[in-house]
Amino acid sequence: MKLTVVGGGSTYTPELIDGFARLRDTLPIEELVLVDPAAERLELVGGLARRIFARQGHSGRIVTTSDLDAGVEGADAVLLQLRVGGQAARQQDETWPLECGCIGQETTGAGGLAKALRTVPVVLDIAERVRRTSPNAWIIDFTNPVGIVTRALLQAGHKAVGLCNVAIGFQRKFANLLGVTPSEIHLDHLGLNHLTWETAVRLGGPEGENVLPKLLGEHGDTIAADLKLPPALLDRLGGVIPSYYLRYYYAHDEVVRELRTKPSRAAEVAAMEKQLLEMYGDPALDEKPELLARRGGAYYSEAAVDLAAALLGTTGNPYQVVNTYNGGTLPFLPDDAVIEVQAAVGAAGPRPMPVPDVDPLFAGLVANVTAYEELALEAALRGGRDRVFRALLAHPLIGQYEYADALTDRLIAHNREHLAWA
Repeated sequence: MKLTVVGGGSTYTPELIDGFARLRDTLPIEELVLVDPAAERLELVGGLARRIFARQGHSGRIVTTSDLDAGVEGADAVLLQLRVGGQAARQQDETWPLECGCIGQETTGAGGLAKALRTVPVVLDIAERVRRTSPNAWIIDFTNPVGIVTRALLQAGHKAVGLCNVAIGFQRKFANLLGVTPSEIHLDHLGLNHLTWETAVRLGGPEGENVLPKLLGEHGDTIAADLKLPPALLDRLGGVIPSYYLRYYYAHDEVVRELRTKPSRAAEVAAMEKQLLEMYGDPALDEKPELLARRGGAYYSEAAVDLAAALLGTTGNPYQVVNTYNGGTLPFLPDDAVIEVQAAVGAAGPRPMPVPDVDPLFAGLVANVTAYEELALEAALRGGRDRVFRALLAHPLIGQYEYADALTDRLIAHNREHLAWA
């Protein structure tokens, strides 16, 4: 089995490598290729990756290359984890929207749109090159904004699935609170990427007992504190657990005030990355450093292994929370919308599990953001100031024409080098 990681020079790659090494019986990789144009950085990451494999007794071969076509040729699966423009672009995404009183964030709002515009053309070019050399390969997308990027891939006819770590993070957290193993937790997970709610937490599988009321009754204050939301709000939402990204919607102005008074997450990550790369250069280091846990993306490697194993027909849990076509699962959305739900995953791809009727409180927001994502993808594919404006005007975190106009100008000014049409 050959797997290729595009963006393999990321400082987060050792987390992925650690998962591949630990879970080699689930996903028996023979060749792992790390592809990245940043050659110096790639060699630091690749060196540590080889030492991690050696320490854990993994016999697979790790190859590093800046040649994308060679790296993806013959791959069974290609994992995408790239950041067009690097942390410098992320820093901009998180700061200039605040000038208009809007959320500065890399996956939602105006910053999320900027990232989509930079990313979609690059990802589609990579996917076409994968199709030429490895037409049967699965493309697993971790690249944000996952919902928009996955929709672009699927609409272009690629074998693609989007993956986020929010659900697996909840699974691990709930298992810990309940004193059970993560494999015993099955989530009824509903919504879009970074816009989801846990509507049930089941023990033992899709038909298991729903212990969400017990979780909220015994641990509601702890869960709410983790989400930075008041416990009473969880009750008023009808006893569901929103993802932490919902705080951008439910407490928008509060979050804007916070973001204006502290360093950006991009600045924190950039400083962390500098430290990590220095650590990776140490030839004695043969495990992922503790600092990496603060980099973000908890349990990312385990989610990646489970999904790749299910798609490639090895072993693993057939039930996964993924981003895939709606196909009637949420009847209030178009069939070609990309949703994030629990699905049965096999060699033929993901098949979303049935979803009960959705509370209008959630359905309305999901429909609104779906419309924004459709307009965002149109802007990413076709370009143009008016298309950017329309997407921003449609976003529920913006929605006023003066803000949309001002944000459009700022987005284009800060991203001109990445926009072929600008």
